[in-house]
Amino acid sequence: MFRRIDDTILVSPQIGPDDLAQAAELGVTMVINNRPDDEEAGQPTGKDIGEICDAIGLAYVELPVTHAGFSHSQVDAMARTLERATGPVLAYCRSGTRSTYLWALARAKMGDHPAVLAEKAANAGYDLSAIRPMLDALSTS
Repeated sequence: MFRRIDDTILVSPQIGPDDLAQAAELGVTMVINNRPDDEEAGQPTGKDIGEICDAIGLAYVELPVTHAGFSHSQVDAMARTLERATGPVLAYCRSGTRSTYLWALARAKMGDHPAVLAEKAANAGYDLSAIRPMLDALSTS
């Protein structure tokens, strides 16, 4: 279920309460929720996931991204969140794609080369070609 992009981040489709113990066993120290509540009937709420994270000692951050796309403030918030992580991060959304895109955009803004980001994402089964122009623009700013 979890896909490792590199040693600092794993991404996943929607997680449930039972997945958090497994994440902790893998060394995850922070969970980032990129999925808005009520996007789909029956999905666990961010509040529920956050409470379980708190109970088992995982940091929890909500950075919801709708299908409308990514804003500069979301990219900046993801970069700040990644910078303050004390270990591996698990980011999730409906399929893992939005989480991967937001991670890549933040990392490009932080100075990572778009080609390296694209290769890491591809190795985890995600294609960044749809956001490549944005990655290139962020990496040169």
